[in-house]
Amino acid sequence: MKSHHLKYLLLFTSLIFSIAVIAPPPVEGAPSRDKRKLAKLKKETRKLKRTLRSIASQLAEARRPVPIPKPFMEMVTVGNPGNPDDPSDGDGSTVDVENFGHVPYVFQIGKYEVTLQQYTAFLNAVAATDTYDLYRTNIGTHPHVAGIARSGGSGNYTYSVIGSGKHPVTNVTWFDAARFCNWLHNGRPNGAQDETTTEDGAYTLLGAQTGTPERNWGARCWIPSENEWYKAAYFHPHNEGGPADSYWLYPTGSDDVPGNLIGNLPNQANHRTPDNLYAATRRTATEDTNYLLDAGIFEGTAGFFGTFDMGGSVFEWNDAVIVDMDGTKRGLRGGSWFSHEGRLRSSKRDAGLLDREGNVIGFRIAGPELNCLHELPDLD
Repeated sequence: MKSHHLKYLLLFTSLIFSIAVIAPPPVEGAPSRDKRKLAKLKKETRKLKRTLRSIASQLAEARRPVPIPKPFMEMVTVGNPGNPDDPSDGDGSTVDVENFGHVPYVFQIGKYEVTLQQYTAFLNAVAATDTYDLYRTNIGTHPHVAGIARSGGSGNYTYSVIGSGKHPVTNVTWFDAARFCNWLHNGRPNGAQDETTTEDGAYTLLGAQTGTPERNWGARCWIPSENEWYKAAYFHPHNEGGPADSYWLYPTGSDDVPGNLIGNLPNQANHRTPDNLYAATRRTATEDTNYLLDAGIFEGTAGFFGTFDMGGSVFEWNDAVIVDMDGTKRGLRGGSWFSHEGRLRSSKRDAGLLDREGNVIGFRIAGPELNCLHELPDLD
């Protein structure tokens, strides 16, 4: 109820109350006609009191704060358009120096990696018949990362989160991530995997599981370019407290090797320390336990633009096309829960074959400066 409506309602209520309380008291020996009028007035007064109680109840309800729905995915804005490339080599495994990080426009990127809860919503929307294998067995069965269970048969598949829905999704190929982006681009529709849900939108796939599709003009969300990902992870302007060259070595906002203590300490990540301690267990042995952690659990280790977990946790897909002796690949960066610190470095460029998925691979999304995802409420 709007504030000016409340004001008029209060004025009306006050007026009615005033009329009700000024009724004359009964007079001894009054004519029967006056008694009938008095009885009628009492009846009307009782009716007004009931109305007043109803209005008071409505006013109390109107004053309650209306909860604002959370966006389906939290995004952060990556500003400083036109920033320079990192002068350091962004691919230490090659002979030629490669520089990354320059982005001439403002964009948005996921504050966190895509989570199990979000990917489960995606599967339930489009994978009752899982035409393009968006669900992979290890997502539900491997003890290190299990997080989504599938029930039913083809045509009636349903999906549910195992454990914490805030863990990052794993075992996704580059094409799985692209289909997720198409689904978001199209407004999170329900239905078969076709042009209206997963096969067109941000990327024109139309059943493709191979090739190197590029994002379409007007895409509302996409897999980050390598420069977008690199900037969000490592860039911190020198004049705003960053290092001399405005790029950190690690996406934890530091040139020092990160730790892996959960909490609000700076420079922490879900990776293996030099002495082989896992963040989830604080032990060195690899056990049959889940090594994923909730998004943003290292509260004191946000990037300059407000992202979390760009180092460790899971490798994240980007849209770089990298061709080597093994074939055509797409870019991966950031390291994982299984990685040592070298994989988290800005100089470490990884890549995966187009059908590669695994217990250490996930993704986050990017989008334009004015991002459509803020218009899509959460599913809770």
